[in-house]
Amino acid sequence: MTARLPHVVAGASLGALFVLCLAWELWLAPLRPGGSWMALKALPLLLPLPGVARGRLYTFQWALLLIPAYFAEGVVRAWSDRGPAAALATIEIAVSLVFFAAAIGYVRMKRRLH
Repeated sequence: MTARLPHVVAGASLGALFVLCLAWELWLAPLRPGGSWMALKALPLLLPLPGVARGRLYTFQWALLLIPAYFAEGVVRAWSDRGPAAALATIEIAVSLVFFAAAIGYVRMKRRLH
């Protein structure tokens, strides 16, 4: 059994979540026309990206503590926002769940292998 698939999926979904958050608040559906300081919410996602890319178990573990904030924001904004922002929030929920599931799978597989 290999941890390659969850590793790749986790890295891709973390990168996708970063791009989504940045594009959402700067161009797609910002809170204010012309962009919003809410784009800064994407910056914490850059911190675990190198460690996730290298497959560092510790980074996966603490990144799992970071992702629920993005899931919660997606739930709140899917419920309260309308139009494109609600659709983007739904995508944020899905991508954060994909990362969470892939990261859990990676951590479990790596622990079994060691």
